[in-house]
Amino acid sequence: MTGKELIKAVFARKSTERPPWVPFAGVHAGKLIGVKADRILQDGELLVEALKRVNTLYQVDGQPVLFDLQIEAEVLGCELHWAQDAPPSVASHPLADTAGLPTHIPQRHEGRIPVVLKAMRTMKKDVGNHTALYGLVTGPFTLAAHLRGTEIFMDMIDQPSYIHGLLSYTTEVAKAMSEYYVEAGMDVIAIVDPMVSQISPDHFKEFMHSPFSTLFSCIQRLGAFSSFFVCGNATANIEPMCLTHPDCISVDENVHLPHAKEITDRYGIVIGGNLPLTTVMLLGTQEDNMKAVLDLMDSLTPGSWIVSPGCDMPYDTPIENCVAVAQAVRHPEKAREMVAHYTAKDIPFEGTLPDYAHLSKPLVEVFTLDSATCAACGYMVEAAKEAVKRFQGQVDLVEYKYTVRENVARCRVMGVKQLPSLYINGELAYSSLIPAVEELVEKIQTKLKG
Repeated sequence: MTGKELIKAVFARKSTERPPWVPFAGVHAGKLIGVKADRILQDGELLVEALKRVNTLYQVDGQPVLFDLQIEAEVLGCELHWAQDAPPSVASHPLADTAGLPTHIPQRHEGRIPVVLKAMRTMKKDVGNHTALYGLVTGPFTLAAHLRGTEIFMDMIDQPSYIHGLLSYTTEVAKAMSEYYVEAGMDVIAIVDPMVSQISPDHFKEFMHSPFSTLFSCIQRLGAFSSFFVCGNATANIEPMCLTHPDCISVDENVHLPHAKEITDRYGIVIGGNLPLTTVMLLGTQEDNMKAVLDLMDSLTPGSWIVSPGCDMPYDTPIENCVAVAQAVRHPEKAREMVAHYTAKDIPFEGTLPDYAHLSKPLVEVFTLDSATCAACGYMVEAAKEAVKRFQGQVDLVEYKYTVRENVARCRVMGVKQLPSLYINGELAYSSLIPAVEELVEKIQTKLKG
């Protein structure tokens, strides 16, 4: 059975000898050929070379062609900030100062879309017979946030009709992109919407149910499998997501996978995930990675599971760690022998915590996976920056990225449970929930008065 056949069997809810392995090697693919992220995401020939290296070295069953949630936003007028070790981030929001509704749908010839489509066609021809190929589309809510900025969270309260209109538009964009990608040969269309984890189930039902239901129905009519990919603590929204009827739901390490799988199993939906990106894949050992796979295998009910990272793999993820995952998936009993007496070591905290009781001015701390690569993290940092700016130097702000070893230990010492999280003077203010700027300003103001 080829990897592609294996993934098709899992989507068909058939019994298989092992789960499929789908590494989300986006910019990390560039590391395998010594090319930085900004080049790999703009040069189609280099992209294909890197993807083929991922395909063979990591013994994949499926793989995404590109992991970049800014493709559509760039075409629609968002300025991008490029990095060498991460996908670009959105640096401007065309609708930030005007509650307008665009009408333009990205076309096949615009922006970097031709580069993506050509890479997809080449990969389909060269590896598509044995590998399931994923086309990743920016989800309606995340694209709406790219266009509107952090105001979108206040809009959901003050201007719900506007948000419905904006989401209707971004859903049409996602439908068009899905059509282009299916035409280019993609087997699975993954709607990647990390911002979904930042809203309540009530808001999901009010604003998201119809757009996502429409979108997954469209993808299935196009003849592809559909996947709903959300980062962050989406625990409360797993069942609402199931009710939009995707073929698969993918989650990250913030979600307790056995519990989530109990829900997806009830709805006959495949679940994907959720190897920890930082503590295991980026900073861990080969043994850590094999043990993470085996622990998930042992904790989950059989079937309907795809082994994958929680999100786009960091650029510098050690190659040997990804090879270790592939080996554990394909040869679990041999892996068990190798980790039988292995105990993972905690990362020691060697820094110091601020003296929160005696700060000279309020301190806002944002704990993120990495605001440059995680959309939800980026928008929490953006909200924090905007709020702090209102105080004209009277408030301090710092971001702690989980990709830094010391910050992993800092999160443990601080008791940070979810990413992103925002603390004010050492006290948790928001956990996996992006605040409206005005609300955050009010919270900070109380600390100034105190």
